[in-house]
This record gives sequence, structure tokens and C-alpha cells, in this order.
Amino acid sequence: MTDTRGHQPQYEMFGGEQPAPQQPAQPYHPPQAYPSPPGGGGTQAGVRVPRTGARTTPRTRKARLRVAKADPWSVMKVSFLLSIALGICTVIAAAVLWMVMDAMGVFSTVGGTISEATGSNESNGFDLQSFLSLPRVLIFTSVIAVIDVVLATALATLGAFIYNLSAGFVGGVELTLAEDE
Repeated sequence: MTDTRGHQPQYEMFGGEQPAPQQPAQPYHPPQAYPSPPGGGGTQAGVRVPRTGARTTPRTRKARLRVAKADPWSVMKVSFLLSIALGICTVIAAAVLWMVMDAMGVFSTVGGTISEATGSNESNGFDLQSFLSLPRVLIFTSVIAVIDVVLATALATLGAFIYNLSAGFVGGVELTLAEDE
């Protein structure tokens, strides 16, 4: 009996692929040994081409840095600006808080109670509403904010000098920086 179907492979690979025909045995040469085709169609020497199935997402780069010195002049400038911003926020917050408390009637209620407790037949007693008026509260808060600006700037600058002295002994603070993925 003769087979009329023609040449049939002995096995099939996964997905219906046919096995490659076998070539005569030759010595193995690494890819760098092959000359690149003219016209630049191939890869250049030294350029890595990822393997099939290799991870193509970039790795996160990390760098270890050491803060060896803090410039006192730049620390003073930054702390001065930040403490001014904090002082402005303090004055605004005090004004808003005073307005809310005045709208709720806190000063009139507490002031009436204090004037009754401290008053006598001849005098009305202590007037809390005139003592805690908005201009007086804002002046007091502004004085506190100015003192805070001076103290915060001086303490931050002194802290930079102290950090520089201690960093000279122990080497400073080490940081590890990483790129976002």
C-alpha cells in the first residue's frame, strides 16, 4: 500500500507551527561575529536588544546623597519668607476667629457676665467688649507675628550653624532619592 498524501511531518508543534527544517551541522558563532548588513538594517555593536519576554519596563533609579552642609544665608532667607507667610496666616486667622465669635454673640454674653461679676452699685465693672475690640486684637496679633518672624528666622539660622558643626563630626544626613515610575 502506498501513501498518496505526500510528505507528512512526524509531529506538530504548539499552535500548529511546523518544525524548521534541519540544516547541516555548523559551528556556533555568537551574534557579534556576524557582519552587519549594509544599509544599517541590523543592530549596531554595543546596542542591546531586549530578549523576547524580557521585562521592558525601566528600573527605578536610586541615588544616595549626603547633605554635608546647609548654607546659613539661604536657610535664613527661606525661614524669613516662611515665617512671614505664617505671620500673615496668623493675623488673618485671628481676624476671622474674632468675627465668628462676635457674630455668635460670645463677647456680649461673656462681657455681660464679667461686668456683673466685677461691677458694684457705683460702677459698671470691666467692659470686655471694648477691651477685646477688633483693632486691639489685630494689633496684639501683629506684634506676636512680628516677634515670631524674628525668632523663627534667628532660630533657623542658628540651627543651620549647629547642623554644619555636627555634620563636620558625623558626616551629615544621608538621603536616598528615587525616580517615579
